[in-house]
Amino acid sequence: MSLSDFQPVIGLEVHAQMLTHTKLFCGCSTAFGAAPNHHTCPVCLGMPGVLPVLNTRVVEYAIRLGLALGCTVKKTSVWSRKNYFYPDMPKGYQITQFDQPICEWGQLSVDTAEGDKTIRVRRIHMEEDAGKSVHDASASETLVDLNRAGVPLLEIVSEPDLRSADEAVDYLKALRDVLVYLGVNDGNMEEGSFRCDANVSVMRKGATAYGQRVELKNINSFRFVKQAIDYEIARQVDLIESGGKIDQETRLYDPNRGETRSMRSKEEAHDYRYFPEPDLPPLHVTDAQLDEAARTLPELPRAKVSRFMSQYGLPAYDAKILCAERPLADYFEAVAQHHTDYKRLSNWCLGELLRLLKDEGGSVTTLRFSTVHFANLLGAVEKGTISANAGKDVFGEMFRTGKEPEAIIEEKGLAQVSDTGAIEAVVDDILAKNADAVEKYRAGKKQMYGFFVGQVMKAMKGKGNPGLVNDLLKKKLGE
Repeated sequence: MSLSDFQPVIGLEVHAQMLTHTKLFCGCSTAFGAAPNHHTCPVCLGMPGVLPVLNTRVVEYAIRLGLALGCTVKKTSVWSRKNYFYPDMPKGYQITQFDQPICEWGQLSVDTAEGDKTIRVRRIHMEEDAGKSVHDASASETLVDLNRAGVPLLEIVSEPDLRSADEAVDYLKALRDVLVYLGVNDGNMEEGSFRCDANVSVMRKGATAYGQRVELKNINSFRFVKQAIDYEIARQVDLIESGGKIDQETRLYDPNRGETRSMRSKEEAHDYRYFPEPDLPPLHVTDAQLDEAARTLPELPRAKVSRFMSQYGLPAYDAKILCAERPLADYFEAVAQHHTDYKRLSNWCLGELLRLLKDEGGSVTTLRFSTVHFANLLGAVEKGTISANAGKDVFGEMFRTGKEPEAIIEEKGLAQVSDTGAIEAVVDDILAKNADAVEKYRAGKKQMYGFFVGQVMKAMKGKGNPGLVNDLLKKKLGE
């Protein structure tokens, strides 16, 4: 038997940090990168006698995500205490939602290698984050940073509908795109604001009962998600084939060794002794809140990709990259109001624009030049006022200085010569000076053509309109 004889079964639990300025139940900052234990107060440190006060923005974000994923948003949900002891959990419990979450039963459509697939979303609930144990700051000690304690999270729990590591990554990317488009999460896995637990099991093909699942905890990159799940699938198959038994446990992925290792036995719900949070009343969502969230929902990534393909005639590849980040998609559409060669515009956005942003920094929202200036540059290239290569030089100058393209073209003397008479005179002169080469070309040595083009462009210092140069050369050479 081999891996191909088994069917993986995967469900994901995603923890997405909300883009709020303050924590879930207190006024401490959620900013990343502060000195350890700097963003703390008696509430998030769990001091005796303090009371939590709900950050209502988190409720708004939960409703938005629930509606975007087609969930039922519960009019009433309940806060619970999840009790466990860990050094980075100062209260000894986590405020979360257990049996009555705010959102249930939605779905997310995902593009996979096997085609479009719909993954069911079992629930979305709000909860506070724990702190962070720092194991590598000292050779003999584990330190605790509680800046993250109390930071608001949405936990999005899928059904076990995923059947491969690749599908899991596809789902995560699609979910991340939705969260970022909604403006409720920044999608930053490196900083831990978007992280994932994977529940993985295997069963023999043809079986109907799922195998024993194993939880892989806190995986913080798409690449590691794939590697961890692939390793765990292979480990479970090897263990079953050798006569072993899969234990229900939580495992950590070690990216340095490319393997998972046991962390602890997996707890059941009763191990956490859930009970209703006594310091917070049930949460009631009003019709007005639902109506406002529905009214302000943006166009979501998949719908936008489809529209870009139909409205602008773009191939799927272009549309997916343009729509991967909402600011880039919005910028494309803003320029498209002034320039209707949409494919040319797409090529420049995906080529020069993204290259400069990567090499020189910045973002689409902080570009120095206007959408009209971008359109004018593309128009100059399209009309032959400047060559495509010169256009790239102008674009780089626009990117760095914000100057108008017309001013840069004039300052640098980049305008092409499009006077047919002037170009024809140069062509005649080059052909006359190279009569031997002309004879060889007409005798069948067609590779000489590039030589003629090069000589004409050299004589014109690169400013000859390439289209006119080629037309006149072919005419004079008898093509």
